[in-house]
Amino acid sequence: MQQQMQQQVQQQIQQQIQEEQIAAQIKMIINRILTPEARERLGNIRLARPEFARQIEILLIQLYQAGQLPKKLTDEKLKEILERIHSRKKETKITIM
Repeated sequence: MQQQMQQQVQQQIQQQIQEEQIAAQIKMIINRILTPEARERLGNIRLARPEFARQIEILLIQLYQAGQLPKKLTDEKLKEILERIHSRKKETKITIM
Protein backbone atom coordinates (compact mmCIF):
# COMPACT_ATOMS: atom_id res chain seq x y z
CA MET A 1 0.00 0.00 0.00
CA GLN A 2 2.81 2.38 0.85
CA GLN A 3 4.50 1.54 -2.45
CA GLN A 4 1.30 2.41 -4.34
CA MET A 5 1.12 5.76 -2.57
CA GLN A 6 4.74 6.48 -3.49
CA GLN A 7 4.02 5.63 -7.12
CA GLN A 8 0.98 7.92 -7.12
CA VAL A 9 3.03 10.75 -5.63
CA GLN A 10 5.75 10.21 -8.25
CA GLN A 11 3.16 10.24 -11.03
CA GLN A 12 1.66 13.46 -9.68
CA ILE A 13 5.10 15.05 -9.50
CA GLN A 14 5.90 13.98 -13.06
CA GLN A 15 2.56 15.28 -14.28
CA GLN A 16 3.13 18.61 -12.55
CA ILE A 17 6.61 18.91 -14.08
CA GLN A 18 5.19 18.12 -17.50
CA GLU A 19 2.42 20.74 -17.10
CA GLU A 20 5.00 23.34 -16.03
CA GLN A 21 7.15 22.55 -19.07
CA ILE A 22 4.16 22.93 -21.39
CA ALA A 23 3.20 26.21 -19.73
CA ALA A 24 6.77 27.49 -20.14
CA GLN A 25 6.80 26.55 -23.83
CA ILE A 26 3.44 28.26 -24.40
CA LYS A 27 4.68 31.39 -22.62
CA MET A 28 7.86 31.43 -24.69
CA ILE A 29 5.96 31.17 -27.98
CA ILE A 30 3.35 33.74 -26.93
CA ASN A 31 6.13 36.17 -25.96
CA ARG A 32 7.66 35.67 -29.40
CA ILE A 33 4.46 36.27 -31.40
CA LEU A 34 2.69 39.03 -29.42
CA THR A 35 3.63 42.64 -28.95
CA PRO A 36 3.79 43.88 -25.33
CA GLU A 37 0.36 45.53 -25.67
CA ALA A 38 -1.20 42.32 -26.99
CA ARG A 39 0.45 40.31 -24.20
CA GLU A 40 -1.02 42.74 -21.68
CA ARG A 41 -4.49 42.26 -23.17
CA LEU A 42 -4.10 38.50 -23.04
CA GLY A 43 -2.94 38.80 -19.42
CA ASN A 44 -6.07 40.77 -18.56
CA ILE A 45 -8.19 38.09 -20.18
CA ARG A 46 -6.29 35.46 -18.19
CA LEU A 47 -7.19 37.23 -14.95
CA ALA A 48 -10.89 37.25 -15.79
CA ARG A 49 -11.21 33.97 -17.68
CA PRO A 50 -8.16 31.67 -17.38
CA GLU A 51 -9.65 28.83 -19.44
CA PHE A 52 -10.59 31.17 -22.28
CA ALA A 53 -7.10 32.70 -22.23
CA ARG A 54 -5.56 29.22 -22.54
CA GLN A 55 -7.82 28.51 -25.54
CA ILE A 56 -6.72 31.77 -27.14
CA GLU A 57 -3.06 30.93 -26.55
CA ILE A 58 -3.47 27.52 -28.15
CA LEU A 59 -5.33 29.04 -31.11
CA LEU A 60 -2.63 31.69 -31.60
CA ILE A 61 0.12 29.07 -31.47
CA GLN A 62 -1.71 26.94 -34.03
CA LEU A 63 -2.15 29.93 -36.34
CA TYR A 64 1.50 30.86 -35.89
CA GLN A 65 2.69 27.34 -36.67
CA ALA A 66 0.45 27.25 -39.73
CA GLY A 67 2.06 30.49 -40.94
CA GLN A 68 -1.19 32.45 -40.74
CA LEU A 69 0.08 35.13 -38.36
CA PRO A 70 2.48 37.98 -39.03
CA LYS A 71 5.80 37.99 -37.20
CA LYS A 72 4.40 40.04 -34.31
CA LEU A 73 0.68 40.13 -33.57
CA THR A 74 -0.36 43.63 -32.51
CA ASP A 75 -3.04 44.50 -30.00
CA GLU A 76 -5.37 45.59 -32.80
CA LYS A 77 -5.00 42.26 -34.63
CA LEU A 78 -5.55 40.38 -31.37
CA LYS A 79 -8.75 42.39 -30.82
CA GLU A 80 -9.93 41.40 -34.30
CA ILE A 81 -9.27 37.73 -33.57
CA LEU A 82 -11.11 37.98 -30.26
CA GLU A 83 -14.08 39.68 -31.94
CA ARG A 84 -14.25 36.92 -34.56
CA ILE A 85 -14.18 34.28 -31.85
CA HIS A 86 -16.83 36.11 -29.85
CA SER A 87 -19.09 36.54 -32.88
CA ARG A 88 -18.93 32.77 -33.59
CA LYS A 89 -20.48 31.94 -30.25
CA LYS A 90 -24.16 31.23 -30.44
CA GLU A 91 -26.15 33.52 -28.24
CA THR A 92 -28.92 31.85 -26.34
CA LYS A 93 -31.92 33.98 -25.61
CA ILE A 94 -34.51 32.92 -23.10
CA THR A 95 -37.89 34.54 -23.28
CA ILE A 96 -40.11 34.29 -20.25
CA MET A 97 -43.81 34.48 -20.94
